[in-house]
Amino acid sequence: MKIIRTINEMKQIVNEANNKTIGFVPTMGFLHEGHLSLVKEAKKENDFVVTSIFVNPLQFGPNEDFDEYPRDEEQDANHAKQAGVDVLFIPAMEEMYPKKMGIKIIVEEGTDVLCGRSRPGHFDGVGTVLTKLFHIVQPNNTYFGLKDAQQYAVVHHLIEQLNFPVKINGLPTVREQDGLAKSSRNVYLSDIERQEAIFLYESLQYAQKRVVDGIENPDIIIKEVTNMLQEKTSGKIDYVELLSYPALQQISTITEPIIIAIAVQFTQARLIDNILLQPNGTKIDRL
Repeated sequence: MKIIRTINEMKQIVNEANNKTIGFVPTMGFLHEGHLSLVKEAKKENDFVVTSIFVNPLQFGPNEDFDEYPRDEEQDANHAKQAGVDVLFIPAMEEMYPKKMGIKIIVEEGTDVLCGRSRPGHFDGVGTVLTKLFHIVQPNNTYFGLKDAQQYAVVHHLIEQLNFPVKINGLPTVREQDGLAKSSRNVYLSDIERQEAIFLYESLQYAQKRVVDGIENPDIIIKEVTNMLQEKTSGKIDYVELLSYPALQQISTITEPIIIAIAVQFTQARLIDNILLQPNGTKIDRL
């Protein structure tokens, strides 16, 4: 595995790839099994795998945890190598943004719901950095976890509407044995909060059962999930939403694929989770 830190070196490697298919896994580091599952799938489906690690300041708001975001480059490099990454691209801030950006991507579709509602400008930052990374790495395929299904939908729109020659792949959320979605922020949970956090996924599983049972009114399911989270956790509920997917639009009746998504703010960690369902309640694991 090569570790590359400059854009010019990364471009040179891409140019020397000799028509190999490139699979790309963009990350902000502190790699866990969720990230590594994306790498392993990319390894199966491509000749050459590039993983990037870059904590992108453009997607953090003024009161968010950019400086506190967990970082461990040595550990990340070991994990990436073991998973089969061919090139680990770790550009410095000055390399990606040598001067203040005079151009940025403005994302309008699918950003006024879920995390986008409370994080104005977040997906503009995601879209801007991915536009840069797609141009630098020039992948054939890119891989995202469906734990952040809103991000997947936004990136899908970005690729489709700006005509990037890249196929986006959405892979299942990787979970702990008790169901908690793997996340870099889980390390910030207290022992009690960690025990409570399992109820995020349990509430989603309950919502799935209600759809299977034939409940078609989103308001009923939203209310029941909210009540369960209030009863079982001490965290502050940021949102519980049921929307069409991937359009992320409000619906009055469940007659199309949906996302049921939740976000809960604990003392030092904001956790998100979701489940994607067909109208009959069948779970959607891969896109």
